[in-house]
Amino acid sequence: QVQLQESGPGLVKPSQTLSLTCTVSGGSITMNNYWWTWVRQAPGKALEWMGDISYTGATAYNAALRSRTSISRDTSKNQFTLLLSSVIPEDTAVYYCAAWPAGYWGQGTQVTVAT
Repeated sequence: QVQLQESGPGLVKPSQTLSLTCTVSGGSITMNNYWWTWVRQAPGKALEWMGDISYTGATAYNAALRSRTSISRDTSKNQFTLLLSSVIPEDTAVYYCAAWPAGYWGQGTQVTVAT
């Protein structure tokens, strides 16, 4: 059973860079045909796909966030990381990591952007 766990700061100040890490257990992030995803849900809004990194290290991003988003991985630690730069209060959300096509999800982590 693949399990995912998000970690990172719960509070970030505007203009700073948010860094979140997803630690994967029970399977390798290099498993064939898996994509590792970051998704967020702001209060009162629908889930928003932010981007993916594939088992080969290829990345794909939401065009609306592309200029501020970077996803990378550390295969030695079986982790993948989200960087979101120049955060604004509207980036306040619960952030989830997930794995496709199996549909595994982390429990989510609340991030608040505020002074």
